[in-house]
Amino acid sequence: MLAKIMGFVLLAIVRLLTGAQARWHGCPPKAEQRIYFANHQSHIDLILMWAALPQELRSITRPIAAKDYWTASRFKKWLTSAVFNAIYVDRSRTKDAQGVEQDPLEPLVEALQSGDSIILFPEGTRGHAPEPQPFKAGLFNLATQFPQVVLVPTWIHNVQRVMPKGEVIPVPVLCSVTFGTPMQVEPGEERRAFLDRARLNVIALRDI
Repeated sequence: MLAKIMGFVLLAIVRLLTGAQARWHGCPPKAEQRIYFANHQSHIDLILMWAALPQELRSITRPIAAKDYWTASRFKKWLTSAVFNAIYVDRSRTKDAQGVEQDPLEPLVEALQSGDSIILFPEGTRGHAPEPQPFKAGLFNLATQFPQVVLVPTWIHNVQRVMPKGEVIPVPVLCSVTFGTPMQVEPGEERRAFLDRARLNVIALRDI
């Protein structure tokens, strides 16, 4: 119950500060299994994406959260686990008890196998340039392993101005999330060609 109340409060705050406008340019909001992949410029990207989705999609969509940042305090961990139902990704390569290096995509694979939709930031880390950094291989690996999942390119606009680097108090700025036309891995398409095309599809939404 507390998590539900916090979700409503946080949604109201985010929409008050940013507007959290959703622009469904290339596809309608639909309750089907999807991977939303977007540019990444702020720690609050996942919150804005979550807020932009309608309630029926928020309930089936899990954002990816960097484990080292979002579990650094008890409150952050509770917020991301109880309110957002986030999937934690360990950005540092770790080994299990047998010394085997763990696959950072494993929790994402488990979520997709369970039928969840996910929000993914293929750059892997935040960027500060006008355009996203080159996409890492994870998106391609998931897309080929789960070809039935719909891939939706997404552009997050203005969120870096809400929480500039080094600031702790958010600034009211109108933000929007533009959802583009779904894409897929083409037959015979190589990994880098697909990742470059996916990145360009995200950038193409910037000025819409």
